[in-house]
Amino acid sequence: MAHTMASDGVVEHGVVPLTSAEDAAQHIVDTCLKDVPPGPVGLEIEAHCYDLSDPFRRPGWDELTAVIADLPRLPGGSLVTVEPGGAVELSGPPATGTADAVSAMVTDRAVLRDVFAGAGLGLVLLGADPLRPAGRVNPGSRYAAMERFFAESGTPEAGAAMMTSTASVQVNLEAGHRAGWADRVRLAHALGPTMIAIAANSPVLAGKFTGWHSTRQLVWSQLDSARCGPILGVDGDDPASDWARYALRAPVMLVHTPEAVPVTQWVPFADWADGRVLLDDRRPTLADLDYHLTTLFPPVRPRGFLEVRYLDSVPDAVWPAVVFTLSTLLDDPVAADVAAEATEPVATSWDRAAQLGLDDRRLHTAAVRCVYAAADRAPAALVESMELLTRSVEQGRSPGDDFADRVVNDGIAAAVTRLAQGDM
Repeated sequence: MAHTMASDGVVEHGVVPLTSAEDAAQHIVDTCLKDVPPGPVGLEIEAHCYDLSDPFRRPGWDELTAVIADLPRLPGGSLVTVEPGGAVELSGPPATGTADAVSAMVTDRAVLRDVFAGAGLGLVLLGADPLRPAGRVNPGSRYAAMERFFAESGTPEAGAAMMTSTASVQVNLEAGHRAGWADRVRLAHALGPTMIAIAANSPVLAGKFTGWHSTRQLVWSQLDSARCGPILGVDGDDPASDWARYALRAPVMLVHTPEAVPVTQWVPFADWADGRVLLDDRRPTLADLDYHLTTLFPPVRPRGFLEVRYLDSVPDAVWPAVVFTLSTLLDDPVAADVAAEATEPVATSWDRAAQLGLDDRRLHTAAVRCVYAAADRAPAALVESMELLTRSVEQGRSPGDDFADRVVNDGIAAAVTRLAQGDM
């Protein structure tokens, strides 16, 4: 496992073409999961960036990159990147366990916040931008091409919102031992709805309450399920093959020429690999296949390790507990058994979790059992965060409920400004 999201889209352009979709499938099966025992954890945290004096203004690319250029080397080793809409992401290196990964990320976030505050900017951990309309500031050709792809494919609003108005906490975990891959990947998916309900933190988007606890998840659900839906097949017994089928059926979004160029017709990668359609007047290479995989956004994405991508960005007080809960329920065998049983009734309730959160009785029951299982195993450094999360879950409240209360009391702009100023 290594720094991950920061390198998305940077692919050497190979010269040897694939001979068939079967060759492409074999490459995916051979590389998507690695037989590595659980333990190491990598974290990626995105925060919306606001002007402390004018929260309606979206800081520009030059402004953001200038602040980042002045950053000292971060003590935890995180990389800093700018998302399409100006959200700032910290991507931490893999640590030996969750506690170490959290500790490193906490120190790096503290440095980042201080430097941005010195520039008059604040970083806010919410799953969706509650104030500003969607807007791209990152000039990269990849994001310009993605913007055009979504417009041409009939989802311009959802695509723009996904790219520029959402933020997440991503947890990267090893794939585990080969014999346990099926159970592990199935559980990572089954946990999705319950963890979405626990972490829901995006009730407002672009100035309006949406009626959903996790508007971020709503936005993702409005995009093409062939690119953003869960990867598992009927039984999930062979997740590597499931991922290969998913990837080859998914339409090609961009061709790396080496600039990213959008593909505006529906071309499954399998058709390109088999030569039924030529893009850029050629068949794809392995580099094209690897690039294609970076344009697929399922809630759990195999990249040798497992990227768990379904969590809203949540406040500093609770994200350590949310991360610890997820990693413990997957990595600890006893906790995993508890989680598998607890989440079985709600394992496919993705939309219900996003809309109702912990207001749903079955999701609330599953969430309480899951956080209890994790809390029993929390190290001393994470006990305070786990206690806070456990109390909230017991009360049926997610982080977004606290933000919604602030919005009702103070208005959206004032609530955002207080968070940007560090008022937790």
